Amino acid sequence: MEINILNRTNQNVYRYNTIFDDIAISCEKVLQLPKDLEISVTFVRSRTIHTLNKEYRKIDRPTDVISFATIDSGCTLSEMDDDLGDIFINIDYAKRQAKEYNHSEKREIAFLFTHGLLHCLGYDHMTKEDEEVMVQLQKKILDPIIKK
Repeated sequence: MEINILNRTNQNVYRYNTIFDDIAISCEKVLQLPKDLEISVTFVRSRTIHTLNKEYRKIDRPTDVISFATIDSGCTLSEMDDDLGDIFINIDYAKRQAKEYNHSEKREIAFLFTHGLLHCLGYDHMTKEDEEVMVQLQKKILDPIIKK
């Protein structure tokens, strides 16, 4: 999986390249994905993600991560475009949540990437059953790479 990282913050976020690659490889194995997929990740601050959340989701507040998938949730793997979509990670929330959850910032950023990647692959958590599937996949993909 090719991962394109954009940084719209004043933080050094390129240290996450390797862990994102490891997560992508784990995701490919767990979900039996082709290796020629692409995803874009943009690191932003709270103000930018607030604007995105308000404009596209009609929710007037910042959030930790937003994903824009290029596929519809009803698509099968064979119908997927190589470009999975875009993930926006709020670096401000990631730092705060890492402290709240008592784990490293690296773990939080890795979790948000994994969460966003699963959304771009068509997974969601709108129902209790869907949420349980997504939580289990997040653990299966992420926990072997970076512990809580």
